[in-house]
Amino acid sequence: MAVTANYETVMIISMKKGEEGIQAIVEKFKALIEKHATLKNVDEWGKRKLAYLINKESEGYYVLFDFESEAEFPAELDRIYKITEGVMRSMIIKKEVE
Repeated sequence: MAVTANYETVMIISMKKGEEGIQAIVEKFKALIEKHATLKNVDEWGKRKLAYLINKESEGYYVLFDFESEAEFPAELDRIYKITEGVMRSMIIKKEVE
C-alpha cells in the first residue's frame, strides 16, 4: 500500500480570463486532483488585491485545495500549474500531521 500525505495548494488565477475562464480553470484542477488524489476541500477565496503586480495585474482569483495523495502527485500538479495559461502563481505545501 502506498504512503499518502496531506497537502494544501493555493493558486492565483488571472482576472483577464473572465468569470467563465476562471471557473473552467478551477474545474480543471478540481478534476485533476480528484483523479489522482482524495480531494478534501475546495475553498474559493475569490477576487483579491495582490500585494504587488504580477504580469501587470493588481488583482487575482484565489483558490485553495486540501487533498491527500501519494508523494509523487504534488510535483506533477506543480508542473501542470506552470504550463496552464491563466495561473499566475501557485504553491503546494505538505501539511504536518496533527
